[in-house]
Amino acid sequence: MTYNVKNLPFNQKMALAGIGTVVLGSISFAVFWIMAVFPSVPFLPIGRTAGSLLAALLMILFRVINPSQAYAAIDLPILALLFATMVVSVYLEKAHLFRHLRRLLSWKSSGGRDLLVRLSLISAVSSALFTNDTACIVLTEFVLDFTGRLDLPPLPFLLALASSANIGSSATPIGNPQNLVIAIQSKIPFGKFLIGILPAMLVGVGVNTAFILCMFWRSLSPLKKRDDVESALPDQQPAAAAETGAEAEHKFSPARMSHVSTPEVEVEGERSDSFSPARMSNPAEEEEVAPENGGNGDVEKQGKDDEGEKMNKSRGRRRAMLLKWSVYVVTAGMLAALLAGLDMPWTAITAAIVLVVVDFRDAGPCLEKVSYSLLIFFSGMFITVDGFNKTGIPSVFWNLMEPSARVNRASGLALLSIVILLLSNLASNVPTVLLLGSQVAKSAAEISPSEVDKAWLILAWVSTVAGNFSLLGSAANLIVCEQARRSERHGYNLSFWKHLQFGIPSTLIVAAIGLPLIRG
Repeated sequence: MTYNVKNLPFNQKMALAGIGTVVLGSISFAVFWIMAVFPSVPFLPIGRTAGSLLAALLMILFRVINPSQAYAAIDLPILALLFATMVVSVYLEKAHLFRHLRRLLSWKSSGGRDLLVRLSLISAVSSALFTNDTACIVLTEFVLDFTGRLDLPPLPFLLALASSANIGSSATPIGNPQNLVIAIQSKIPFGKFLIGILPAMLVGVGVNTAFILCMFWRSLSPLKKRDDVESALPDQQPAAAAETGAEAEHKFSPARMSHVSTPEVEVEGERSDSFSPARMSNPAEEEEVAPENGGNGDVEKQGKDDEGEKMNKSRGRRRAMLLKWSVYVVTAGMLAALLAGLDMPWTAITAAIVLVVVDFRDAGPCLEKVSYSLLIFFSGMFITVDGFNKTGIPSVFWNLMEPSARVNRASGLALLSIVILLLSNLASNVPTVLLLGSQVAKSAAEISPSEVDKAWLILAWVSTVAGNFSLLGSAANLIVCEQARRSERHGYNLSFWKHLQFGIPSTLIVAAIGLPLIRG
């Protein structure tokens, strides 16, 4: 793919805006940053979503940008793709895909080290296909359960789950929010994005897993025979019990937002949001008929009622199975279409609508699981970052650093990676991508048009791996931390410092090893 440098944003060196615009724009962005990093500050405990809207409103009230510019700053394709992928993931949950992932984790396992390697691979692959937040939501409780049953330390498994989810999500545009932004802004096709980062992702997951094994080798020594391990894993619980816990709490969370559980209503032993036979039968056919005759007539009628009930249940099971396979087929078709290079937002929206139609029920309960607060958070962030860009501060900062941060030199690549890593942990990875993306692409285009895609992919790789640096680096980390802390049966406190001892060396090593493997 070739780029015309003149068409890239910030193609000219911007000077600082007027002093009033710089000061007021900086204040507005500071409000956004404080609320994004510390959403419950005592003087304004309104949360990240409201904080994002407040910062966007201040940009308009302070006349850093006007209302028309604010509307134009909201990137609808990104919001559409984010919404559609959340809907598809909800239907995959209803089809019990994540239960199958847990079964794969427990199948013929041979101990703690084997389980940690499997967990890392499953977390990485599922994050690439269904977002890192989703993988962490559905696997955290399972991890706590089997570590408790096998008397294994939870810490290495929780670290492996969160860090592998972050690394794995770097491989695809739908793996995490910052990749969505990069894919839409860069117009890199899904297949090229995948091929460009996949080698770095695979090596990164392997190195990260090996690092955790070295840190916790003794505590992960095999304590039980294979048969004992398999019988102890929670996958052996009844199906109804297997659907409780993290999977029943699945609701998407804004970047760096703690997970909010959503209790489900039980219907005849089945969750109300799953494809279950109890919900597939026709209610009209299940109504009880008052007996009119006694004696043999009642016995005969009871027999017919039992037979009818069995037929209804059989039809319900067939329909449930058909709907589950429909979800899998539609999702596979969506991934194939993305790989073929079709428009990503509309492809995902088409898959989501097809699933709603195939389900043939009121879509309200499923759509309620979509985190609209995340979409609002992104809208406010788009406006805030656009306003901050108009102050000229990001451009001045980049113009000072750009001569030493070119992607065609090892020293420049190292400096650029350090800046991305630090900004991703200070201002969060999505704002970092919004602030630096077009600047990095413009710098690469001045070297060679062929370097532009590589520059975007480097930004995707480093900003994503940077999420492992500290506990606050990504939403996936916080989801694992909060769910582990709130677990009723196996509560565990994953502290900031415990994570930091692992996060700093792992992030630096994985990011450095992956950079030479990125292909534009």
